[in-house]
Amino acid sequence: MGKEASKTKVRDKVLEKVAKFLEEEYDTYVRPVGSGEYTMLIPDEEGNKIFANVKISIPRGKRNGEGGYYAYDGYKAANGYKKEMEAIARERAIKQAQKEAEKKKKKKKGDDDDDDEE
Repeated sequence: MGKEASKTKVRDKVLEKVAKFLEEEYDTYVRPVGSGEYTMLIPDEEGNKIFANVKISIPRGKRNGEGGYYAYDGYKAANGYKKEMEAIARERAIKQAQKEAEKKKKKKKGDDDDDDEE
């Protein structure tokens, strides 16, 4: 069995187990909608039925320039994603703090203007 066929077999086996678990957990059906992708109907917080798709892939890694690939490093990818999300959260916190400071500044200026009228 070739390397790609082996990866496809592993992916399909994992998807089969995930589909079975999801059918039992959410009392729903899980059906294939693409290569390595399944869809299912599940309830949202208000009890409405919505579709959720689950996709499982076996990443190759980056091309090495010699017709092959560098091995994919899931740990490195997860760490990079974590750092990216932390940076986004810091950026959002800074923007929120700036907005709040601006609001306080405007409010204080408005209060100072009221004092001048008296």
